[in-house]
Amino acid sequence: IACGIFMVAWNSRRFLDNNYLLFLGIAYLFIAGFDLVHTLGYKGMAIFKGYDTNLATQLWIAARYMESLSLLIAPLFFGQTIRIRLIFIIYIGVFLLSVGSVFGNIFPTCFVEGTGLTIFKKISEYIISLILIGAIILLFQKRKEFDEGVFQILIASIAVTITSELAFTFYIHAYGLSNLIGHILKIISFYLIYKAIIETGLVRPYD
Repeated sequence: IACGIFMVAWNSRRFLDNNYLLFLGIAYLFIAGFDLVHTLGYKGMAIFKGYDTNLATQLWIAARYMESLSLLIAPLFFGQTIRIRLIFIIYIGVFLLSVGSVFGNIFPTCFVEGTGLTIFKKISEYIISLILIGAIILLFQKRKEFDEGVFQILIASIAVTITSELAFTFYIHAYGLSNLIGHILKIISFYLIYKAIIETGLVRPYD
């Protein structure tokens, strides 16, 4: 779904009347990259040898920091010229540095087998939630820039994401119920962003 967000935003960019959704489309390409590596690094996949559940958890947190900060920054692009090449360069750099820090054992530990989530992981989820609340506040300030239906979808997406992050503060093992609920809510939030871009870039231009 995250890759679909990029593809739709990119291919409908000439129809988008603001750069908010185009910026998010680019951001979600790299968020999708994080989530792909996160999935491949999940316990039981046996792709990355010598790593435990902590690897996937670290990659998840890195992805969520990128996503929340992107949603916070995106409203700043209203009325501004977007330098697509520069944005790609910045995101590629951040992605490579973040993944490198995880596999290089520099990124803080997020999960300890037999113990559960670390303080860093739990605090990070709350920080990410606060960043997302900030994104909602900034979005409300730009409300007039959106069709009301699209605005409500975007707010719903961020709200679901916040709920998802809070769900991830409770699990003590990789296959816990709260972990499952968090992933389901994340899929829903991705779909809502996707729907917002579809409505803005493909449906509304032809209404």
